Amino acid sequence: MDIRVNDELIMKKPHPCGDNRFLVLRVGMDFKIRCQKCGREVMVPRKKVERNIRKVIRSED
Repeated sequence: MDIRVNDELIMKKPHPCGDNRFLVLRVGMDFKIRCQKCGREVMVPRKKVERNIRKVIRSED
């Protein structure tokens, strides 16, 4: 799956704060993503992220 830094991910499961939109900050074996509502940053394994993505919104840089 082609996911880049600054892409917005809409996930199947929401963050505990209630939002399901995340911004990609780092890509590698793990993804560093930031919740768009509360700003919390988490490191998640690539496999878990790719399995739970509903939609990718590409940033046009």
